[in-house]
Amino acid sequence: MKQTRLMDSDHSKELLAYFGLAVYYSQALEQQLANLLMLIKLSKGQVPSEEDFTQLYQRKLSSSLGQLVQEIQHYFSFSEEETIQLKEVWKQRNHIVHDYFKERIHETFNAAGRSRMIQELTDFKDRAQALEQKLQGYSREMYIKLGLEEDKEESLF
Repeated sequence: MKQTRLMDSDHSKELLAYFGLAVYYSQALEQQLANLLMLIKLSKGQVPSEEDFTQLYQRKLSSSLGQLVQEIQHYFSFSEEETIQLKEVWKQRNHIVHDYFKERIHETFNAAGRSRMIQELTDFKDRAQALEQKLQGYSREMYIKLGLEEDKEESLF
């Protein structure tokens, strides 16, 4: 019973909120990688019909962050620093989603541990968000280069 009350504390709720933000921004990054890949394929004429586009886009949306990171490196020239950042975020995302609480559960039982975890999750969220925004800019540039109208952008993605 005491454990249930602990996880209901405001500080525990804050920790879980930052965990949620970390996962949210890693998913936003996945979405931007899928968007950029689709724009690249459109620019190269690799999507002949709207039906092909829809099918390919659905496959990209079901790809993992790791698959998207690996694939986009074949089509887009990131700087060495951006490539390192993408790979680090990908690895840390996997750790957060699959192992974070299993490995750190003991830290959730004290305020100092929760504060450290919140800071780690905040740092990850900030890095994932910055990369997602950078990819948004690359997508926007490609969108303009392709001459696609602004209102059509929303219907594509």
